[in-house]
Amino acid sequence: MRLIIAEKHSVGQAIAQAVGGHAEKHDGYIQVGGDLVTWAQGHLVDLAAPDEYKNHDWGKWSLDTLPIDPTPGWQWKVSRDKGADRQYKVVAGLMRRGDIDMLVDACDPDREGEAIFRRIVAHVGVSKPMRRLWVASLEEDAIRGALASMKDEMEYQGLADSAMIRAKADWLIGMNASRAYSLVYNARFTVGRVQTPTLAMIVDRDRQIAGHVARPYWKVVAPMGGWKLTGERLDKGEDAETLLRIVNSDDFTFQILKAERKQQHDAPPSLYDLTGLQKDMSRLHGLTAARTLTALQSLYEKRLTTYPRTDSRYITHDDLDTLRGLAEGDRLVTGFIEPSAKPERPRLELTVNDAKVAGHTAILPTMQADKAALDELGDDERLVLTRVARRMWEAVGDDYVHDVTNVVANIDPHWCEKHPDEGRLLPESECRFTSRSDQPVSPGWHAIEHAAPQEDQDDTDETAGNIIPVNLTDGVFIAPVPQDGATLSEGKTKPPKPFTEATLLAAMEHASRWVEDKELKAALDDDESHSGGIGTPATRANIIEQLVHSGYVDRKGKQLRSTEQGRSLIDVVATKLKDVALTAGMERRLSEIEHNHADPAQVETEFRDLAVRIPADARSAVRQDHVQTKTRNTESFGPCPRCGKPVIKTGKVFQCSTNRREKQSDGTWRTTEGCGWRAWTTVAGKTVTDSAIRRLLAGRKVSLKGFTSKKGSKFDASLVVDKDRGVIFDFGNKH
Repeated sequence: MRLIIAEKHSVGQAIAQAVGGHAEKHDGYIQVGGDLVTWAQGHLVDLAAPDEYKNHDWGKWSLDTLPIDPTPGWQWKVSRDKGADRQYKVVAGLMRRGDIDMLVDACDPDREGEAIFRRIVAHVGVSKPMRRLWVASLEEDAIRGALASMKDEMEYQGLADSAMIRAKADWLIGMNASRAYSLVYNARFTVGRVQTPTLAMIVDRDRQIAGHVARPYWKVVAPMGGWKLTGERLDKGEDAETLLRIVNSDDFTFQILKAERKQQHDAPPSLYDLTGLQKDMSRLHGLTAARTLTALQSLYEKRLTTYPRTDSRYITHDDLDTLRGLAEGDRLVTGFIEPSAKPERPRLELTVNDAKVAGHTAILPTMQADKAALDELGDDERLVLTRVARRMWEAVGDDYVHDVTNVVANIDPHWCEKHPDEGRLLPESECRFTSRSDQPVSPGWHAIEHAAPQEDQDDTDETAGNIIPVNLTDGVFIAPVPQDGATLSEGKTKPPKPFTEATLLAAMEHASRWVEDKELKAALDDDESHSGGIGTPATRANIIEQLVHSGYVDRKGKQLRSTEQGRSLIDVVATKLKDVALTAGMERRLSEIEHNHADPAQVETEFRDLAVRIPADARSAVRQDHVQTKTRNTESFGPCPRCGKPVIKTGKVFQCSTNRREKQSDGTWRTTEGCGWRAWTTVAGKTVTDSAIRRLLAGRKVSLKGFTSKKGSKFDASLVVDKDRGVIFDFGNKH
């Protein structure tokens, strides 16, 4: 009997339905014929926290306990998320059943999905034959086809190794760097392998903007009767005035040096990978990357789109029949695009590139998607499904055809001969004029999406309104119309634009732009192994959200701007921890492991050596101007949910470090200063552990069943800190 283990309940249900036959539902699993289908709940098994290593004093935040390195005795634990321990017991019990002779890994077909399955198997400690169900769509035919062609789980060992090493590396770097810099600077710093280089890009951009000095420039614009010639940018106002005087001379003429016309064919864009979709949803609709991923994940689980966490923009030849079926009829026309925009003969072959598909194909709608399904969706889901369908039509559409004319002109040499004094006032390079026109011939794939967001319109577009005469040729001489109608256009240099979610995702995806080393830049630009960037398509949205929630980055409309706290972290952290090149290089090494091109043990040692050196680096280069005033207790348990200052422990009480208390005449104590947040370590004789307090302050769920508050009320709920609203249950007092 096979035990099929999916990553989520909804996926498990889809697999059970595809298996077919009578489905018998049980607590935490479904029996279908001779198969059992169960599911995880995300990561059921996680790395243990430092304070859970009983043979080390890592519960205490102290420089003396650093570096933290559990190697080789790494410990794992069952997740404390609500319901996770219960579902783990169900899955573990099924794995151990004597009639189960095969385990099927049906977790999501990516690195983290592989990690979820492997961790459960290792923690349960079973040894049974394992197969891998690798399917990118939850349509029944796709699942049945994948079940019939499963490979041995060991063929995915590279993927499993990369997932394990990534988890350990992030844990080691995060724990050592966050503690080291927090303790050295007496601040609450969170340092991450991908998060910190991403923050560094935002800080660097914001400082470029802040340090920008606007410099004036001038251009001479000459009307030519229905079109215009625009001069080069001139940095000196007196030169611009001189050129304007020349062009407005009574007998002035230009010589056309080049009048080049060509009909340009712009090929359709590729299908979407996750990052491409997130960028366009931000640009077109203002959706954050996280909202786009959430909507797309929901569409996947509703069987309306294929697997979301893909970094491929193509399909394989094996997928052509599926695409052909999607393009037939009006299923994905009505409600999605204007019927007249549908390509008459969709060019399906443009979407095929077997060499650029590693594991997952591009994002596509499924045969379940139609107008009826679209109408049942929420706003975000509807926008995302519409855009995915439109991109499918764009990708198989006709070329966008447009006529482009480029003109280059200069002062007529004959005019210079007649006016030798004027003709010698400026160098030839400053007298160059250009013009461009761009006229659509056939909209092609552009007809699918008519509207562009306002921010995409260039307010300095010098081609607007230009209709260059078709009889304009090289070598002709032509005067402005009217003869003295040239004007002076004044502008100022602009700073770089602040990051938006779309541009930051692009920067994370194409990290080579921030890399000087030519060899690494070339390796990152080589997308054959899909390693060119920091983070992965699956994690980039979460990285941005972490930066916002940690207070390092603010959202201002569509813009992402660094905060003072974020800039302070970048000022003090070691260069290598904020270096895009280092992080991108690590991503490349993980990709090499995944594709069996690197030794996992060697790469793990490289990452470990980097992490254990971090505390010494932090202590050796202290910037005293960034060291904050010490609190009464240097050990911080996390940020106060009310004011964000460090939480400290005094005796048996946890409280905000801002608090000051005085004893009253009746013997009671009263908070006279600070935000007043407090929590007790013992409630009704039962102990609330330090790690439970830390989990609360980190925003994680902690079950407090059975505890009784000082006032005698019972808590029978899982409590959560909501940092956005500053809410915490204070064991009896709800603030």
